[in-house]
Parts: sequence; structure tokens; C-alpha cells
Amino acid sequence: MSEQIFLEERGIKVTNARFLVHSQTYAMNGVTSVKSISVPPSRTGALIAIAIGVIMLFAAEGGMKILGVAIAAAGAWYFSQQKSTHSVFLSSASGEVQALSDTDEGYIARVIHALNEALIHRG
Repeated sequence: MSEQIFLEERGIKVTNARFLVHSQTYAMNGVTSVKSISVPPSRTGALIAIAIGVIMLFAAEGGMKILGVAIAAAGAWYFSQQKSTHSVFLSSASGEVQALSDTDEGYIARVIHALNEALIHRG
């Protein structure tokens, strides 16, 4: 049986025989299941910056008010730029391994779909 490619994108390749992630290779015959997990970013630092900026805006005098606005704006910008991390996990008889992570949810969904197709094709 020839090797069939299900996905080849951004340095990864999914075939019915192998899952290549950059320099790591996983044999598909050992994979029993795949799943994706999303982890939201920690936004504590951004929220603290916004809180400090707002406190400075109302409690400070003169130029410190402007600094408070700048700190709050920087915190709000940082908060808006953070993205969840989406990961691909492979399960086998020897356990579970995180094989790939990215902030692009669509990309991870395509990888999961290709891995499921490879498992089905493998039989």
C-alpha cells in the first residue's frame, strides 16, 4: 500500500503511515486516538496594568494622569492581542504526548481532521 498524504502545511505532514512535525516523526500505527485542547492565555498582567492605569487616572495629579491613561491603554492593547493556544495530543499504548501547538485554531483543526482521516485510512 502506498503512502497517502492527508495534509502538508507549515512544516508538518500527515500520511497514513507517519505524522511529521518539524523534526519529530510519529508512526501512525501506534496512534490510538487524537484530540485537541485549547488553553486560554493568562490575562492577569494585562488586567493589573489596566487597574493601575485607572487608579492613577483618578488618584494622581497632572502628568501622572496621562501616564495612567497610557498604562491603562497599554494593558488594554496587550489584553486584546493575547490568543488561546491550541494543541494536538496523540494517544498511544505508551501514553499521551503533545505533538503540536499553535495559536491558529483553524490550522489545528485541519491537522486533527487529517490525523483522523489517516487513522480511518489505516484501518
